[in-house]
Amino acid sequence: MQAILFCIFILLAPPLLAARPSFLVDADWLEKHLKDPELVILEVRYYPHRYYTIGHIPGAIQVQRFKDLGDNFAVPLMRFPSRAQFQKTLRRWGVNDDSLIVIYDDSRTALASRLYYLLDLYGFDMKRVKILEGGTIEWTAFHKLSKQTPHPRPGSVTLKPARRNLYVEWTQVYDDVVSRRDPRVVLLDARPHDMYTGKVIKHAIRGGHIPGAINIVSLDGTDPESQRWLPLERLAELYAPIPRDKTVYVYCHDGFRMSLAYVQLKALGYMDVRLYNGGWAHWGNALTLPVVEGEDPFDENFKL
Repeated sequence: MQAILFCIFILLAPPLLAARPSFLVDADWLEKHLKDPELVILEVRYYPHRYYTIGHIPGAIQVQRFKDLGDNFAVPLMRFPSRAQFQKTLRRWGVNDDSLIVIYDDSRTALASRLYYLLDLYGFDMKRVKILEGGTIEWTAFHKLSKQTPHPRPGSVTLKPARRNLYVEWTQVYDDVVSRRDPRVVLLDARPHDMYTGKVIKHAIRGGHIPGAINIVSLDGTDPESQRWLPLERLAELYAPIPRDKTVYVYCHDGFRMSLAYVQLKALGYMDVRLYNGGWAHWGNALTLPVVEGEDPFDENFKL
């Protein structure tokens, strides 16, 4: 009997958390790997011109966060790029199937997470993808930046079709959350709280949130000064309102904060996390879709 109870406890207990996710690396790790022939360093700055005016990690290739990480001809702009478009971009950066990719930004890994997610979406070997924790702050504490622009040899990476279990369209959000109230699904709004409530209106003509969404601000899982992640135990507390056995749909306004939430939740052991392709930039501008303002997931119109 005791053996049976022990087995049940093991199955139901939350997974033990590592000290840090294995995909997060520091400047010392990167310095030791700078001469690896498979290494490709990708910089995603909030203001892309700083790649040239301030400088970048030696050998880093510039990623223009809107042009390179979204569908250039879609509405809204930051829908996911197609497999062919993203593969062409990666090859221009010199990425091969066996490349060791290190991504960094100056935005608490939110921008780097978008690129990380797209690589996962299209089936790249994620064991070969790292994020430089602390980004430019981490590197410039002990190392200099460069203004020399690298010219990589074109790569030959071959991506796979998009993994359908990593994203949802608005129709699925509307059906599962707004209409049917599927108890297996949690809808997560990763934006700042004042955007969730509708107090601040940005990136769409309407403020508020999708009916049923709860608000957990993904950037709250990072330190604003060091730009490093909080310990996983603190992240687990941040995301405690979401049971680990639920399917999690995540959105933000333009695709970066939700990508950070995706990477954080996966690091915590959540198995089924999917991003809303288009996010609030789509829903908030589609005038026929319902919106809730205020602190609660549902207003009087949508409460059961």
